Amino acid sequence: MRCFLALPLPEALIAPLLAVQGAVPVGRAVPEENLHVTLAFLGEVAEADLRELDLELGGAALPGCFLQVAGLESFGGRAPKLLAAALRPDPGLLALHGRVARACRAAGIELERRRFRPHVTLLRFGAGLRGDGIARLERAVAGLAGLTTGAETGTETGAKTGAVAAEVLRLVASTLTPEGALYETLAAYPLPPPSGAAGSGEERSGL
Repeated sequence: MRCFLALPLPEALIAPLLAVQGAVPVGRAVPEENLHVTLAFLGEVAEADLRELDLELGGAALPGCFLQVAGLESFGGRAPKLLAAALRPDPGLLALHGRVARACRAAGIELERRRFRPHVTLLRFGAGLRGDGIARLERAVAGLAGLTTGAETGTETGAKTGAVAAEVLRLVASTLTPEGALYETLAAYPLPPPSGAAGSGEERSGL
């Protein structure tokens, strides 16, 4: 089963990201219901390993974190393959990523070694943009320069004014189809509120 661990987007972040999708005239937009922040891509995982991972995450003290958009970035080098909203490297988000990676290793799941760049994929460009496609993308992105959500300032307790708290971590199965990926939530793990954030009422649901 092809799976990943991710944070669904809080409602407050969705509208500005949908506006970005509408402003870029190239690529295929990721459906609203599929927008997320990937913390770990697991690849093909056996059901037994998923059960072990569920036990690890269900019994773990997961840190809360803030999500805050801080501009746009493309992936794929000279022939961009996707456009994403970059997220500020909130300490809680980095801590949660580290805790998730340890849980995967404890469950016997090997993760690819790559630098964690928190982001939300917004548009995909297939095999990559070239020529006029790149020019159209660059013109659209120039008009969206400075895109942010929330403020960067904080309080003595570490709360970030205007940043949005993530509410839940999800274990998701992904099925690839010609029309795009289909996602199914296999388990959900509520996150505690970061300092200064309201709590989540979502209950844990395991495998």
